[in-house]
Amino acid sequence: MTVTYTARVANARFCGFSKLLLAWRGSIYKVLYKEVLAFFAMYTAISITYRFFLVDDQKRYFEKLSIYCNNYASFIPMSFVLGFYVTLIVNRWWSQYTSIPLPDRIMCTLSGGVQGGDEHGRLLRRTLMRYTSLSALLILRSVSTAVFKRFPTMDHVVEAGFMTREERKKFESLHSPYNKYWVPCVWFTNLAAVARCDGRIKDDNTYKLLLEELNNFRGKCSMLFHYDMISIPLVYTQVVSLAVYSFFLVCLIGRQFLDPGQGYPGHDLDLYVPIFTLLQFFFYAGWLKVAEQLINPFGEDDDDFESNWLIDRNFQVSMMAVDEMYGDLPVMERDRYWNDSNPRPPYTAATLFVLRKPSFQGSTFDMAIPREEMHFQPLKEISENLEESVTRTHNLALFNRLLGSPSPIGFMSGAMRRTSTQLHRLTRSVSPDPSFSDAEEEESDGRSVGTAGSVPSGLGLDTTESTICSFGGLVSTCPPLSGVEFLQQDGRGEEKNEKMLEKDSLVPKIPPPTAQASAGRKSPLALKSHFCSSNTTNRSVPDLYSFQPISDPAKVMTPKPNPPNSKVEAASLLTVPSLEVSAFPEDSEREQML
Repeated sequence: MTVTYTARVANARFCGFSKLLLAWRGSIYKVLYKEVLAFFAMYTAISITYRFFLVDDQKRYFEKLSIYCNNYASFIPMSFVLGFYVTLIVNRWWSQYTSIPLPDRIMCTLSGGVQGGDEHGRLLRRTLMRYTSLSALLILRSVSTAVFKRFPTMDHVVEAGFMTREERKKFESLHSPYNKYWVPCVWFTNLAAVARCDGRIKDDNTYKLLLEELNNFRGKCSMLFHYDMISIPLVYTQVVSLAVYSFFLVCLIGRQFLDPGQGYPGHDLDLYVPIFTLLQFFFYAGWLKVAEQLINPFGEDDDDFESNWLIDRNFQVSMMAVDEMYGDLPVMERDRYWNDSNPRPPYTAATLFVLRKPSFQGSTFDMAIPREEMHFQPLKEISENLEESVTRTHNLALFNRLLGSPSPIGFMSGAMRRTSTQLHRLTRSVSPDPSFSDAEEEESDGRSVGTAGSVPSGLGLDTTESTICSFGGLVSTCPPLSGVEFLQQDGRGEEKNEKMLEKDSLVPKIPPPTAQASAGRKSPLALKSHFCSSNTTNRSVPDLYSFQPISDPAKVMTPKPNPPNSKVEAASLLTVPSLEVSAFPEDSEREQML
């Protein structure tokens, strides 16, 4: 039933498809000629009525109606609806063909996997192959009208040799309201298991392969059944049909040729046959007919599948493969090109032109490159990619540093705040003054310290290296802050630090400054008197705020022990220990220094 014209279009030539336009079987003329004649007959009847049977007033009214229908007929989306629908139908049509079960893979597995050249081995292979053919016949009989007409009852299936009478009784004894095309597949698996137990199937791998091929075969049978059960939604088919039929019903009135004497736009000619309207009907209605033929390819149309031919072919080939061809091998001989390392089969005179064509080596095989561009270059001269990568890496590093580092304003403000706090603490520790209130101390501590008990890193007291203040005096060394606890002179600090000492009694204490150092203390505003010394430097101008390593540790003044009767008050961990420095020089000595 399938119309095959592949050989007629094997080569492209001038008007190559023109030869196919005269074919009748499977052509659009055979499918659509009745619809075209019906449309043209209705168009002619309306045209004759308009020209000969209507009075003038009726003609004017009909002309207005015709113009109205012609203007609004283009609102129907013919091309979009039909194009999408036909595409869906064609894809479904080919998917159904690929779902037809073919026994070729199973018959090859059976022929090589089920051993035995005796009567029982032959019977085993033929029975297994017949079960697969019976399953395919049952499913095709359920979906194809042509196959059902050939095998209308189970008696016809038995008479055709696909099923024995005992198998029919077993088949009909299984009561199930559903299609039983899968029953022969179950018989196949049971018989294959018996063959495995009897040793006809040598190993489990062959048995597994045989069952896998059967499952693929059964899956295709199931797919055909579901294609037959699940159709394209009816509403879509109705929409497409209504769109096509309503469009051409409107065209019967809107495409009429009107009286040219009335002066209507586009009606200057009065033709009796609407040629382009008929062509439009031919194309759109033919498109719909294509979908109508392909929506169920298991019918009896000219382009439907050859289901009966497939049944005959599959049954005959499968039986020959597992029976007559079992163990039938031709004698092995040396081929003609046994000693030829470059075998070349001969060509006939009709195909001799192929030898004149060079063998294809690749699209770049004949590419020409100038000789001066074919020399390898040293890597140092190829610096474009390297420079680009270095620049890109450098820019990326700068960008990451800019994002990850704090702002300069925040950094400078933090440094100045920490420096100011350190100066206040040094002033407090060297020369306490009643005017320096506890609130100011707490405020300064809050600005410089994030958490209680931490020491600012700017003091540099975590290291054991001693330093000399080049402000003009010698500064005494201090032990690391990590191993000592400082003492403070006020009462509030005593209460606070007593609690801290209770928590940690292992932290050593530094005694308060000596009386000599305390006697020299003045106002907290006189910073020079707290930091500078007059008898240990020969500089004419003091170098402010610069620190140098101590060359002679003996010159450094160490903390003195507390007197026996002195009152010691606990100091906060945030307080820098008091330093013993020499007195500030007199006015005469100061003028001499300046």
